Amino acid sequence: MIVSAIVTALVSLLGVDGIVAIGAGIAAFTGLGAGIGIGIATAKSVEAIARQPEAEKKIFRTLMIGLVFAETTAIYGVFIALMTIIM
Repeated sequence: MIVSAIVTALVSLLGVDGIVAIGAGIAAFTGLGAGIGIGIATAKSVEAIARQPEAEKKIFRTLMIGLVFAETTAIYGVFIALMTIIM
């Protein structure tokens, strides 16, 4: 109810094109979260390898799986932003 009132007010102020641009911008922010997550994961894996060099292969494998999931989130965000603009 409140959300529909806010959207109606924004459409009357900005028009539909303005709302689409805002939605695409918000969807593009997923890249920011993914970048922060990738940076933290990489830092922690380097720290773990420094503490236990013999476990490097296991740490690297786990790191790659986590990075793929984080990057997939960013790709979904870009896809949604582009679909919002195109549609």
